[in-house]
Amino acid sequence: MTTHLQSAEQLAATTLLRFATAGSVDDGKSTLVGRLLHDSKSVLTDQLEAVELASLNRGQEAPDLALLTDGLRAEREQGITIDVAYRYFATARRRFILADTPGHVQYTRNMVTGASTAELAVVLVDARNGVVEQTRRHAAVAALLRVPHVVLAVNKMDLVGYAEPVFAAIAEEFTAYAASLGVPEITAIPISALAGDNVVEPSAHMDWYGGPTVLEHLETVPVSHDLTACHARFPVQYVIRPQSAEHPDYRGYAGQIAAGVFRVGEAVTVLPSGRTTTITGIDALGESVGIAWAPQSVTLRLADDIDISRGDLIAPADDAPAVTRDVEATVCHVADEPLSVGQRVLLKHTTRTVKAIVKDIPSRLTLDDLSQHPAPGRLVANDIGRVVVRTAEPLALDAYEDSRRTGSFLLIDPADGTTLSAGMAGAAFAAAAEAVTAADDDAAWDF
Repeated sequence: MTTHLQSAEQLAATTLLRFATAGSVDDGKSTLVGRLLHDSKSVLTDQLEAVELASLNRGQEAPDLALLTDGLRAEREQGITIDVAYRYFATARRRFILADTPGHVQYTRNMVTGASTAELAVVLVDARNGVVEQTRRHAAVAALLRVPHVVLAVNKMDLVGYAEPVFAAIAEEFTAYAASLGVPEITAIPISALAGDNVVEPSAHMDWYGGPTVLEHLETVPVSHDLTACHARFPVQYVIRPQSAEHPDYRGYAGQIAAGVFRVGEAVTVLPSGRTTTITGIDALGESVGIAWAPQSVTLRLADDIDISRGDLIAPADDAPAVTRDVEATVCHVADEPLSVGQRVLLKHTTRTVKAIVKDIPSRLTLDDLSQHPAPGRLVANDIGRVVVRTAEPLALDAYEDSRRTGSFLLIDPADGTTLSAGMAGAAFAAAAEAVTAADDDAAWDF
């Protein structure tokens, strides 16, 4: 219920929830997603018919709803999820973008991809197995990525007799672990994806549970779109200088506002140069406006002619990020080739790409118990660890906990453009930042 008594149509037009699903192998994640799509009437008739036919060919009497999401042939044959699948659906109350991520340990990097933009993560647990290593891994990844809402879906409750004590024990263990990582909000829901209990419709078998169904929670979880409190950041994508008869002196800086709000008359600083000026105009969709906010694509006009190019960052003069060449961060290594100390890379941050060297890899994180493996020397595929990177040019980075957009970056192989690692600047977890001391000897740098 909103304070302005919005209609369902108005609400659907203005609210969007991005969420990701994760769970161990055979926890029923694909079945849950299929059940959500099926019971919310988000499946086309021909899609359902194809699933029914495929299920019959496999000797199954009832449609296997997991086939609605496992789209790759290898996924169907093995009965597992390999790739990240994005699904779009809507109810009368909200629109959704769902990232269905794999459960296998070797596809942890795929979960990082799917959850990097999510506002909510659904972590599945098999009620018979409880919290396992992969459950803790997914909770840790959600915490690392600062996903603000986490749902624990305790699945296959029908196979444990819908027993409340089983659910309560799992919920207590997971909640304690996730809370220790700094996850701000955890909601536990007992479900049976196969039978449909508490997915879209309330279960008739668990009268001891009085909370929301999965869909009800997805429809009502608060999603903040108030960006006025965010640190305003504008990465420059392109400099517009028509030099035409109609616009002989026009100079504008085009891009997408990454966060916050910009206003005409506001004093801003251009980074990394540190020059300060004032916004004299904002052009959006061919018209001049007085105010613009994320994620609008606009053109800013400034009072002074400053040397600004693609990759520069415009921020409020009184709220500009620090500029640095030494980046301390947590990274998830996604490439098959390892990341090693001394390796030369490219670092891409917003619209800026600079040369860099991996200066140190202080530790590798063991996600099952959060222990640190000191000085591993390198990170291999799916590893998560701390790195210190020295860049050839200064960068205006926020801490990831302050801004998921301007606190994140990619490490790229300069030889072929392959993405090596996804990085999150600053402390690893919200609860307790690990101390990483950067080496202070710059003698070996040849920048």
